[in-house]
Amino acid sequence: MKQLTIFTPTYNRAHTLPACYASLKRQRNQDFKWLIIDDGSTDGTQALVEAWQQEQLIHIDYVRQSNQGMHGAHNTAYDRINTELNVCLDSDDFMPPDAVEKILSFWNQHGSDQYSGLVGLNTNTKGDLIGTKWPAHLKASSLFDLYYKHGVTGDKKLVYRTELTRQYPYPLFENERYVGLAYKYYQLDRDYELLLMDETLCCVEYLADGSSRNMLFQYRKNPQGFSFYRKALMKLPFATRAFQFRQAIHYVSSSFMSRNRAFIQETPRKALTIMALPLGTVLFWYIKMKTRVT
Repeated sequence: MKQLTIFTPTYNRAHTLPACYASLKRQRNQDFKWLIIDDGSTDGTQALVEAWQQEQLIHIDYVRQSNQGMHGAHNTAYDRINTELNVCLDSDDFMPPDAVEKILSFWNQHGSDQYSGLVGLNTNTKGDLIGTKWPAHLKASSLFDLYYKHGVTGDKKLVYRTELTRQYPYPLFENERYVGLAYKYYQLDRDYELLLMDETLCCVEYLADGSSRNMLFQYRKNPQGFSFYRKALMKLPFATRAFQFRQAIHYVSSSFMSRNRAFIQETPRKALTIMALPLGTVLFWYIKMKTRVT
């Protein structure tokens, strides 16, 4: 039985997947499965992956589904993974040759059911660190505290225990394709911390068509998903009042976008939401203006 599943949600990324594949073939430790969730691609991804499966150089599982968005692909992955650990490798990223070796060595030495998993570092394709490191004295932390208490910035690589990632599935909304992935991670923060690993686990390339470059359009196209996400973040017991207020502003904007007239009744923080109405209204009109199709 393999110990680690590396899963890759992909949608029309046949042009970037070969770099993922090449990096996984180079792994010094091959104690992993590669699970590819094809979220309705129409660009020949299936034929490409099937050819790789025929090579039998690494263990590849391939699942094709109708397009559900990144969070829907994550749901499918977590339902199918049967290894102790899992990590997401995006379709436009790749791993250094020692990444799997470092993950498993670190976890087998320090990991336990006391932790939800571990978090490592990302670099860009030039080798520059994405964001900042955590304080040197820190050995474990919740993901929320890492960013909002310790001031860490930038994307990090998350490796979770599979039995935990099956919890808190992402909801699917009709005609929408986005729910913030951090919803699940912050829910797990309620009960666990992540071990901090001061090693590079992934090299990241931000493509022009990636979701991180199109967030305003995501807000407009997926208002129900964002409303759900903001409500969940407002309910976090460890969130500061200022953090909850920012979520309330976005919740107001997304509620206007989805034409939900009952949003005041549905909010978990009614007073904050009422206070956020003016700024939420401004944000709504800003998003509408910036995403207007001319």
